[in-house]
Amino acid sequence: MATKPDVAVLVGLQAAGKSTFYAQCLAGRYALVGKDLFARGARNRQGRQMRLVAEHLAAGRAVAVDNTNPSPREWGPLVEAAHAHGATVTAYWFPPDVTGSLRRNAAREGRDRVPDIGVLATAKRLRRPSPRDGFDAVREVRFDGRGGFRVRDRTDGTRSAGADREAARPAPAAAPPVQRHGRPPVTGRRTVP
Repeated sequence: MATKPDVAVLVGLQAAGKSTFYAQCLAGRYALVGKDLFARGARNRQGRQMRLVAEHLAAGRAVAVDNTNPSPREWGPLVEAAHAHGATVTAYWFPPDVTGSLRRNAAREGRDRVPDIGVLATAKRLRRPSPRDGFDAVREVRFDGRGGFRVRDRTDGTRSAGADREAARPAPAAAPPVQRHGRPPVTGRRTVP
């Protein structure tokens, strides 16, 4: 019996560690899609993203969507597309740490740095995902203090029967740099504090 592909929807503030989490824990198993991967002036980013998600699912590949995805407005179409293709949908929830996100964001350079007002505006819209939103699983992701992440299975925001568990793959000593906008990767920006 073949397993269904999964859509991993990363939900959290800018500079919350989503891209580093993808690089450490999902890369190699999930194709990466995200609006930040398109050129700055790209038109119809939402439409392009949804086409890429559909193409990966139609080919039977798991896909991770690395955006802030702060509310049902953003994650709803992803949930619908996944279920339309017979895939499961997993939300990876990065609980908000506005101070930490602003600090990590300040260390970013050039176009990778988001204006502080952008982080604060996302914080106002950010909502914790739940199975009631159509997700098959909700996992909470936090920094583990050793350069990696701790992932907990969640249901409607309460602890599930599954106890704490480490991410599926152990974290390397340093996350590989994430390339965005077709430019060479910036190495110091995505490391976990």
